[in-house]
Amino acid sequence: MINRERLEAIVRHAGAIAMAYWPGKAPTAGNALEIWEKQPGNPVSNADLAVDAYLRRELGALLPSAGWLSEETADAPHQRSGDLIWLVDPIDGTRDFIHGRPGWAVSVALVSCGRPLIGLLYAPARRIEQGGEFWQGEAGRGSTRNGVRLAASTRSRIAGARVPAKFLPPEDADLLLVDQPNSIALRMAMVAADEADLLATLRWGYEWDIGAAALIAREAGAAVSDAFGDKINYNKPDPRAFGVLVSAPGLHAAAVARLAGRVKE
Repeated sequence: MINRERLEAIVRHAGAIAMAYWPGKAPTAGNALEIWEKQPGNPVSNADLAVDAYLRRELGALLPSAGWLSEETADAPHQRSGDLIWLVDPIDGTRDFIHGRPGWAVSVALVSCGRPLIGLLYAPARRIEQGGEFWQGEAGRGSTRNGVRLAASTRSRIAGARVPAKFLPPEDADLLLVDQPNSIALRMAMVAADEADLLATLRWGYEWDIGAAALIAREAGAAVSDAFGDKINYNKPDPRAFGVLVSAPGLHAAAVARLAGRVKE
């Protein structure tokens, strides 16, 4: 159905475009980073838009039958009325990106009939000596990072579970903090790679933030749901979900129960 080698090359080149602007190294000549706010507290840059434009052109040429939904493109529901859709966040983790930190990634998912079919994450500023981190998952075929097959955490006790976060509220003092990249997709992928046991958010988020990473995590054996513990659907008329919960399968029920009161609030 799709040329996977070409798809990987497109996503890798999108990462190279972003790296040309990234202030963590000297920007490529002519690629000075420009930053503004879409809404208060919601930054965007010319790098986001450059990557978005490239992906829209190249993914559209790769699979013309697929629709398009991206964080940096105005939504046009008629463009995503079919069974296939590209779900794109050109730079997930913009705050880390604009501050020269490595916790950002290009996120691309191909969704079929409301379910992610292929998910790709490219974090070129991480493990630079290895050419970055390239994550991919395909429905029913598992997931990998830099070609190494992923297996999610198998932890069964929530006390001591590793959580990528900056701080923990008192009611979660029994959890263990680990490094938190700004990219929600990378935090989800950490559970897929057994570098975290649990990731949970309690806010409205968009499908493009989580589509690729949700598939990568699920294909590695993690449990993935919204904050209520329900299945996440994609390409809905309203492209939002309330929260995301990714965990070792043995922790999922306990995590849903722990969050239940907070979700109601």
